[in-house]
Amino acid sequence: MLYYLFEYLREANFPGAGVFQYITFRAGMSVIVALLFSTLVGRKVIDLLQKQQIGEVVRDLGLEGQYQKKGTPTMGGVLIIFSILVPVLLFSKLDNVYIILLLVSTVWLGVIGFLDDYIKVFKKDKEGLAGRFKIIGQIGLGVIVAATLFLNNDVVVRERIPGETIAVATEDGSFVEKPAYREVKSTITNTPFLKNNQFDYASVVGFLGDQAAKWGWLVFAVAVIFIITAVSNGANITDGLDGLATGTSAIIGTTLGVFAYLSSNVIYADYLNIMYIPHSEEMVVFIAAFIGATVGFLWYNSFPAQVFMGDTGSLTLGGIIAVFAILLRIELLIPVLCGIFLVENLSVMIQVSWFKYTKKKYGEGRRVFKMAPLHHHFQKVGYTESKIVTRFWIIGIILAVLTIVTLKIR
Repeated sequence: MLYYLFEYLREANFPGAGVFQYITFRAGMSVIVALLFSTLVGRKVIDLLQKQQIGEVVRDLGLEGQYQKKGTPTMGGVLIIFSILVPVLLFSKLDNVYIILLLVSTVWLGVIGFLDDYIKVFKKDKEGLAGRFKIIGQIGLGVIVAATLFLNNDVVVRERIPGETIAVATEDGSFVEKPAYREVKSTITNTPFLKNNQFDYASVVGFLGDQAAKWGWLVFAVAVIFIITAVSNGANITDGLDGLATGTSAIIGTTLGVFAYLSSNVIYADYLNIMYIPHSEEMVVFIAAFIGATVGFLWYNSFPAQVFMGDTGSLTLGGIIAVFAILLRIELLIPVLCGIFLVENLSVMIQVSWFKYTKKKYGEGRRVFKMAPLHHHFQKVGYTESKIVTRFWIIGIILAVLTIVTLKIR
């Protein structure tokens, strides 16, 4: 909203109003406002949650320090959501298709998570919202994202025209030949570690010949649905220790911010040989708010936590990360960047699958881990909660650096 006000002032030749034209300025303001909002309003939110007796319901898992968490205010994800929405509404171009999709994703998954927490807290149902309804909601968001990317004319990528070049003037007045590009709708995405670093979803149905490009969007839609569901649930599963999901999300968000800035700048994208995404510069403002919101929430969520985000926060954070990566066409980097979420997800899948298999074969279920998700396994082994969280953060930073390094490793 402030963007449009300052745009009006700039056109009226108001001194200094043009500063809002710079993405770096608006992103900086976005992270500051998100950080201040989450920290300053956070205390009031915690007090309100305590007054309404919205406390964590603790199950007996035999973990050290478990019962100390009983009654800690939950549903703090509402604070994260508003800490993202406020600066984005203030500093971004609200008619940008990528901002619209990210806002829809934030509210959509926030509502699903809120319903889950509401049932757990107020209806006293430990199971919360039925899993099938969560999946339906996540699939619904995936359909919306995929359909928008397919139908909206502002969603294009810059593609090299085979065999064509253009003459570009140099500083000394001479001309050099450079590849020619065009902006097209496409199902291509960046592929890490490979020199020709692009993958076209349409190639999966290449046997359809001339129809492959059209049906490639269906393959892309399936991939979008799977990624959103997997990452959203991965963040939800990771949210089991104080500050674990919050800190990990902040690290991932910072990395996504780097990619958003590079992908939205035609010079950097050309130099690094990554896809230039027209109109995507506004995503830098959004991810700045995301970083500020998660870091600010960590002020109260770090060990020992004064508030938990609940599914309201964890589902939303995971969904935002997934949608953001998809919009930047770097979703194939998610297994590396979101390695913590992936491992946590896999630990649950392995544990459940092995238990069912051994129970059917031997009549008694056996376990691979002492407890799943993986962070609880380390608690059972004897590590303190703060040590587990800190080491997971360190691994997350290593994965983030490796993700950025893929820009040059091909």
